[in-house]
Amino acid sequence: MPKLKPDTQRARRQHILNAAEVCFARSGFHGCTMQEICKEAGISPGALYVYFASKEDLIAGLAERDRNEFQERFAPIAEASDILNALRAIGEQYFIKEPVHKRLMCVEIGVESTRNKRVGEIFRSVDTHVYASLRKLFERLEQQGRIAPFHDATIVTQLFAVIGDGMMWRRATDPNFNPEKLMSAVVELVGFLLNPTDQDSVHEMTATASPANDDTKSSAATGTSEKINAATTCDDGARS
Repeated sequence: MPKLKPDTQRARRQHILNAAEVCFARSGFHGCTMQEICKEAGISPGALYVYFASKEDLIAGLAERDRNEFQERFAPIAEASDILNALRAIGEQYFIKEPVHKRLMCVEIGVESTRNKRVGEIFRSVDTHVYASLRKLFERLEQQGRIAPFHDATIVTQLFAVIGDGMMWRRATDPNFNPEKLMSAVVELVGFLLNPTDQDSVHEMTATASPANDDTKSSAATGTSEKINAATTCDDGARS
């Protein structure tokens, strides 16, 4: 049998990972079998085992792929002219555009990570990478004077992760959840956490919110500005 070209091997590997992702989301880690993945991928068991020897190996492959995709999407944010819009774009990718089975798979693997030592190590390695990337971004932006958060980068990162985890969980578990309706409010909340020094970003953030009417929109924007001004005043007083 002729050896497959590297591009063909990579394509087959990705095809198997796509099938595994669907199966893990549908049947759970324990309920899913290698035979089910073979059927979903339309391949023989022998073809599957060429690339992955176990379900844990498949989880490792998915984690590696997700980490690489995250890094590719995340890298340009530091150079973006509008930080909030750049963060919104990545949020929309994960919480709106990607199919719900990807979020279900993340929930399933997160739960399995509490029982399975190897899965736990894989899961935490991705989590640690995401946390470190966010913290470094926020520290760099603060050093550049582009944001003036009211908490240190570690706390801001943890709060940012809580928001993201909440959006992911609701998308995965609530069939009536509509993340599109929340995105503007989420961006507004993130803006308050980061406190960008470019006030145009703050005004744009409040303007893109979608309250019930114009009067409510005006009140919300005014309230946000007052909160930011008050927090800034308190922060300046504390620093002086």
